[in-house]
Amino acid sequence: MQFLQPPGWQRPKGYSNGIVANGRMVFVAGQVGWDEREQFRTDDLVGQVRQALTNVVAILAEAHAHPTNIVRMNWYLADGAEYNARLTEIGAVYRELIGRHFPAMTAVQVAGFVEKGAKVEIEVTAVLPA
Repeated sequence: MQFLQPPGWQRPKGYSNGIVANGRMVFVAGQVGWDEREQFRTDDLVGQVRQALTNVVAILAEAHAHPTNIVRMNWYLADGAEYNARLTEIGAVYRELIGRHFPAMTAVQVAGFVEKGAKVEIEVTAVLPA
């Protein structure tokens, strides 16, 4: 895996501008903050981020992948302002579950989710070494 950082660019905080990777690809569908029974245990954004990332890690494990194999994450948020206001807490949860691995990442605010009560949805692409 090669992290792409063009010369002279500011180093991004919490993500990478791009990654080159070779190997077997793993695609994780968007994970919301509900448990294995599809029940939300909290309506708190940070709690839902914790559960969504826990779900991502569990699905990666099924492919014998680890968070360090993630090359791309897309975050969909109900409230971008709340995300920014709670970034310190979200970052702590991220580092606890994913580590200090920062793939190419996008975060966007959306009008809503299919799953009533969702505040975040996270989808991931990972690459296992060939």
